[in-house]
Amino acid sequence: MKIYDFLKKISRCFNRLNIPYFVTGSVASIAYGESRFTNDIDIVSDIKIENVPNILECFPEEEYYISEESIRNAIYYRSQFNIIHPASGLKVDVIIKKKSEFDDTRFSRIINFKLDDLGVNFSSPEDVILKKMEYYKEGGSEKHLRDIIGMIKISEELINFKYIESWVSRLYIDEIWAAIKDRLETRKD
Repeated sequence: MKIYDFLKKISRCFNRLNIPYFVTGSVASIAYGESRFTNDIDIVSDIKIENVPNILECFPEEEYYISEESIRNAIYYRSQFNIIHPASGLKVDVIIKKKSEFDDTRFSRIINFKLDDLGVNFSSPEDVILKKMEYYKEGGSEKHLRDIIGMIKISEELINFKYIESWVSRLYIDEIWAAIKDRLETRKD
């Protein structure tokens, strides 16, 4: 199985079950920016307890690793669970939607892309950038900054910079945003 086959599988499942979701993380940054290797998919979803049996049906245990207890705990604690395809080594991190203004806003800004014949929900490029700055703040990994620079380089005309500016102070990532803008200015010189 290839990563986009796995993405289509989970999207078909969530679309069929009417579970709100969007793709974020490295797969989304690749969609808006530069290609790089990844073997995981990050999805933010508003899964409810009543969805659990149907999700388990979508990913049979003969082919996938998925834990009912992990799903239930993720919903209860508003954390995340994994769906793993052991034969390929691919993994989906399903992050449960937080009860926050930012997550509410991210869900209101979903962009639907066509992958073959399937509509797949993606985070807006601005929200991918904001989350990547948060991830950088948490872990310091340069890959997040490279992804952001690549997204801006490739999709600058699609990006609403005023929207990003409206969130950076509320998310306490002002300094990271300033550093990114400095890097972009240095590249132009």
